[in-house]
Amino acid sequence: MTDFQSPILSGHDMKGLHFRNRLAVAPMTRVTATAAGVPTAAMRDYYTRFARGGFGLVITEGLYTDKAYAQGYRYQPGIADDEQARAWADIIAAVHGGGALAFAQLMHAGALSQDNPFRSHTAGPSAVQPAGEQMGFYYGEGRYPTPVQMSEQDIAEAIDGFVQSALRAVRVGGFDGVEIHGANGYLLDQFLTAHTNLRDDGWGGDIQGRVRLLVEVLRAVKAALGDQVPVGIRISQGKVNDFKAKWPGGERDAAAIFGALAQAGADFIHVTEFEAWQPAFEGGSDTLIALARRHAPGVTIIANGSLHAIERAAEALELGADIVALGRGALANPDMPKLFEKGIAPREFDGAILGPIANIKNSELAFQAAA
Repeated sequence: MTDFQSPILSGHDMKGLHFRNRLAVAPMTRVTATAAGVPTAAMRDYYTRFARGGFGLVITEGLYTDKAYAQGYRYQPGIADDEQARAWADIIAAVHGGGALAFAQLMHAGALSQDNPFRSHTAGPSAVQPAGEQMGFYYGEGRYPTPVQMSEQDIAEAIDGFVQSALRAVRVGGFDGVEIHGANGYLLDQFLTAHTNLRDDGWGGDIQGRVRLLVEVLRAVKAALGDQVPVGIRISQGKVNDFKAKWPGGERDAAAIFGALAQAGADFIHVTEFEAWQPAFEGGSDTLIALARRHAPGVTIIANGSLHAIERAAEALELGADIVALGRGALANPDMPKLFEKGIAPREFDGAILGPIANIKNSELAFQAAA
């Protein structure tokens, strides 16, 4: 198929930034940093190949935000100190050299932490043991431990961790924007989720209480950065330890969540589902993309979820997305935008790339060198 006129290849503008097309690399944990959370040369080469392959935006894997409870995985990169941030500056310069923009995804693992050298226990909104087992391809083993319930001081420190990391990302790392990780079962999503947030104070209760931490983090980061760069947030229903999770209030919850984030000043909302074109709730017809568009008017919507066929990507734009983020599709096709431009069918994703450990493989970097 040749489709030079596809809207997915058109440009997009957001808060003073121009994206050369509407294709982004989704955040994907690859556990290839040093033990101290410093990004490596392999990570520089890995991220740069997406820029050279034509993507308009590269979103990093989740970067842990503090040296308390935030780190989730062994060899996860951080942005919790200046040494980590300075190493990102070299990567971002290379990404810019390839013609792409780069956003830092800021992540606090909370109760889903599998490896954290800074604390001997995990922390979350309530002392509820997470469902499922730790992920072996991220060096995990066995059940998740039961976290301690976070105090007001813990919550304040977590918010400040997001703020300080955002400042480092922009001022030291040279990132073009910041994405707050509010999805996939990590800390902010734990506060949002009714069965992991059993609090009866101002951080729990109904949906307005449970979304409060997401709102407060977003507001605090925006206040610190001013209008320097776009600040947004990633949202999902499914979680890394509960893929089929749904918001119990259905479309009412969606309206409350997206409305609160829009009111808090989100420049973009990144929604992710397994198949983004499917109805968000049983018995309904609207996708999560469409619900985000309806309840967050004027906010840039990034959509993710099995959208690696050009027809699916274009459909996501019709549903209300402004940018489409590719995960597995980008891993198999770091040159996906160029394939779309030439009408070449993308390569199939091989799950072996994420096993036995999901770190960056030499075969991936060799593909870049040969492209």
